[in-house]
Amino acid sequence: MKSVVKKVLPNYLLILIRSAKLKLGFLFLALGGKSRFLASCYYLVNPKFANEHFAVLQGRKAYHDSLEEIGESCALLRRNIHRLEKGLIMRPRREVFAEGFITETVECYRNALQSKHLSESEKKWATDVLDEYFVVVGSSEEIDKARSLYSNIRNNASVIANVCGLIPANGNHFKPYSYKSLPERNVDFDELANLFIRRRSVRWYQDKHVPLELVQKAANLASLAPSACNRQPYKFAFCNDKQKAVAIAKCAGGTTGFAGNLPAIIAIVGDLSAYPFERDRHLIYIDGSLAAMQLMLALETLGLSSCSINWPEVDSSERKLRKIISLKDYERVVMLLAVGYADEQGGIPYSQKKTNHLILEDISE
Repeated sequence: MKSVVKKVLPNYLLILIRSAKLKLGFLFLALGGKSRFLASCYYLVNPKFANEHFAVLQGRKAYHDSLEEIGESCALLRRNIHRLEKGLIMRPRREVFAEGFITETVECYRNALQSKHLSESEKKWATDVLDEYFVVVGSSEEIDKARSLYSNIRNNASVIANVCGLIPANGNHFKPYSYKSLPERNVDFDELANLFIRRRSVRWYQDKHVPLELVQKAANLASLAPSACNRQPYKFAFCNDKQKAVAIAKCAGGTTGFAGNLPAIIAIVGDLSAYPFERDRHLIYIDGSLAAMQLMLALETLGLSSCSINWPEVDSSERKLRKIISLKDYERVVMLLAVGYADEQGGIPYSQKKTNHLILEDISE
């Protein structure tokens, strides 16, 4: 329709219409910004956030559904086990803690053990932390009730062994450990700075296959990034089929001119089914970005360059991508990440960076 109008109307009239539309838009913008109520009214008729609203509601529904049908991972179990860990390391540690959610945690643990899909490492982590909790926690009516329930569950559950983790701890126990148990730091500041400087946004790549095995190694290290309550609400959708990777890259803005040479791509996808409340909806972007940065650095150490590709809220782009990648309604793309072996003759933008006097503010006094 727009193209027809452009052909029929003279150019000066199109400019007038565009100018009037902008002025009207700013008028409504100013009006909507006067209060929270008017802002809600503004976005009632302006569906810019419609996709996010829909995804958040779908995520909340999926969260509650997941408590009935637990899959490979359980968001509630992960959150509550992490909360127990924080109670276990508290200084001074209270004699009685976690009364408000310990029964919920044990019941969730029971349901999780009955799942045929729950990952062994998650099962072991939950078991080891709960074992430690009930050894050290004091007595109360609620805790004693949960302790009795947990004891019955453990007596009927198989022992979880031979599960290895990335993090060094006490023996093979997946439970809180002391700082001194961490491996020695063998990377100094200058070496780290060299890695940071070497990791640039690379847009030109060799026509060379990107092995899945290397990306898997990098993903394991990326998973060590901090995550709110350790829920890790993201996944890395990796594609090393060149034709498909190029099609995915072209869905994003800003890839014109270089998308055609990308050998592989990763979509960083946030999972809103990890949260029961709207207040946490932005955590997928925080946690996903933290993991993405570690993923890029890990890839660099394996000889693979990368380029993060912005993913703004554009309906047409979203629809194009969802025709290529199968995504749930509650899954949101955080960013795309080009991956490959860099063409050594390819150019790198200088991209001058802000120094500490612009990005660091001392608020000590």
